[in-house]
Amino acid sequence: MILLIKGMVCNRCVYVLEQEFINLGFRESDIQLGRVILKITDIQSLDLSIIRSMLVKNGFDLLYSRNQIIVEKIKVLVENGINIQLNTSCPIKFSSFISNKLHKNYDTLSAIFSSVEGNTLEKHIILQKIEKVKELLVYTDQSLSDIAFAMGYSSPSHLSNQLKKYTGFTSSYYKQIRQDKIIIQKQSLNN
Repeated sequence: MILLIKGMVCNRCVYVLEQEFINLGFRESDIQLGRVILKITDIQSLDLSIIRSMLVKNGFDLLYSRNQIIVEKIKVLVENGINIQLNTSCPIKFSSFISNKLHKNYDTLSAIFSSVEGNTLEKHIILQKIEKVKELLVYTDQSLSDIAFAMGYSSPSHLSNQLKKYTGFTSSYYKQIRQDKIIIQKQSLNN
């Protein structure tokens, strides 16, 4: 049985759901971004309300409408696009990337996204990029310039301005978190 899941945008989401489905007794499930394939023999005995409760508890939900399914596909493509940019350092024009992958007009997809999410697709892309930037600043030693280049920003100052606008913090704040983590790790190793 295939379940389409709303809210899965990264590998951590996959990991969380793998653990949760194991806890529910589904040992043989295939979990990917936006989709769970349950290997069950008796579909009649499947209680979707228990699965839905678990999903909601973890910030996910089952997909029901055609537009929700499209939005989840868009979210996965945004995450994939960001990862492609990071791996290749080639900027991606998300409007073309999403439109080509889904074989639909970008304006239509953007309108569907806004109607389902209550937020624009453009803002979602920016917020996802900012989340990735925060992660890179805290967990890697890459400079803001390196990250800006890899993420397709026109300049480090443009990235810095977006980071401050959407989080309220500068890149140095996230770099300090990294330094604090390193100090704590060194102290725990010495004890």
